[in-house]
Amino acid sequence: MTQTVDLAGGTALPLIGFGTWQLRPKAAYESVRAALEIGYRHVDTATLYKNEADVGRAVKDSGLDREQVFITTKLRPQDARHARRTLESSLRLLDTDYVDLWLIHWPTGRDEFISTWQELLAAKDAGLARNVGVSNYSPAQIDMLTDATGRQPSVNQIPWSPAQHDPALLDEHRRRGIVVEGYSGLKNTDLRDPVITEIAQRYGATPAQVVLRWHLEHGIVILPRSSRREHIAANFDLDGIALTKEDVAAIDSLA
Repeated sequence: MTQTVDLAGGTALPLIGFGTWQLRPKAAYESVRAALEIGYRHVDTATLYKNEADVGRAVKDSGLDREQVFITTKLRPQDARHARRTLESSLRLLDTDYVDLWLIHWPTGRDEFISTWQELLAAKDAGLARNVGVSNYSPAQIDMLTDATGRQPSVNQIPWSPAQHDPALLDEHRRRGIVVEGYSGLKNTDLRDPVITEIAQRYGATPAQVVLRWHLEHGIVILPRSSRREHIAANFDLDGIALTKEDVAAIDSLA
């Protein structure tokens, strides 16, 4: 069973998602198909990635019911003034009636800052997005959205890795009941660091698996991306790595 975290509205978000950034159409299709066969039930794409159609086709061809797969897409700030049209285009490309999560990819300019969030809330109310959130926002920026509308994002997707570990920032999100999704966790980590390689050897795991497991120990959603089936499988196979409190603290200290 895939481990999940509950979003504010009650939706179960799988803690392990499959990222599709920089995956070209053919690779995106094949990688998402492989990920779904391996057991992933959460796929992350964006208008920016230009692979929504391939992601949608992979989900369709997987034979899984739509309800079984959590799909996220994201709105580019430059599309803010026609947000609903952009989402409708994403839904057409993904070949679905709704997305499970729609994020503002990074903060818009000041003029569209609140109105864009209102567009996401309207899409949620219309049933086009089950949940809405943000990416690359600070807690202060999130508070501006909440203060203006009375409704806060359910997710903030931000860069996270051992080197960027920030317990205070994590706590800011926890206090608000906002789930943190971490991206580029492997890209921003030195996988040859002796702290990580020693732990990996002890568990018979790869350094990448240790870093991903560390994210999960902190309750951070992960979005590993690969076009190689063996890596896609290894990134999902984290149950057997039972990090101790001391292991987690040692990795925390790399920040």
